[in-house]
Amino acid sequence: MAGLRLPLESHPLQAFVSESMTRSIDSVIMSNAVHGYISQSDKGEYVIGAGIDSYTGYGQRGSEHIIEHTAAAIVEMFPSLSRVRMNRQWGGIVDTTPDASPIIGKTPIEGFYLNCGWGTGGFKATPGSGHVFAHTIAHDEPHPLARPFALARFSSGHLIDEHGAAAVAH
Repeated sequence: MAGLRLPLESHPLQAFVSESMTRSIDSVIMSNAVHGYISQSDKGEYVIGAGIDSYTGYGQRGSEHIIEHTAAAIVEMFPSLSRVRMNRQWGGIVDTTPDASPIIGKTPIEGFYLNCGWGTGGFKATPGSGHVFAHTIAHDEPHPLARPFALARFSSGHLIDEHGAAAVAH
């Protein structure tokens, strides 16, 4: 709507939740080897997920092969969970950049700033990102931490390769 093209792709991301079990995990466990993660809620449900679907799309159902892959990854990490029932599954959309790093900063349009393209990392990075973004808006210049994340990197070629930073997110 602003006439600005952004290097973002939308991908489905899905997760699922198991039946309640006795609490045994008190953190998020991620495996870069099998591309899956698991945590456990206060109610004892396992929250399980993996990376984004590789295709670009807006469907919030996700795809069966991702569910199968994710379940296999978790069972490889925790064979004792092979018979745990899953209660629900959901999908959402995440917007990612080609280099898997966010865009934070000014645009060529005066007074128009961006903080987007986080993929699955935005939820975890919101506090720090908000501080850096507020500085950028208040001073009309990028915070030193945000400089590498400028939109201009996609035309200059100074990309940031962060595909492995989140283990399973991209």
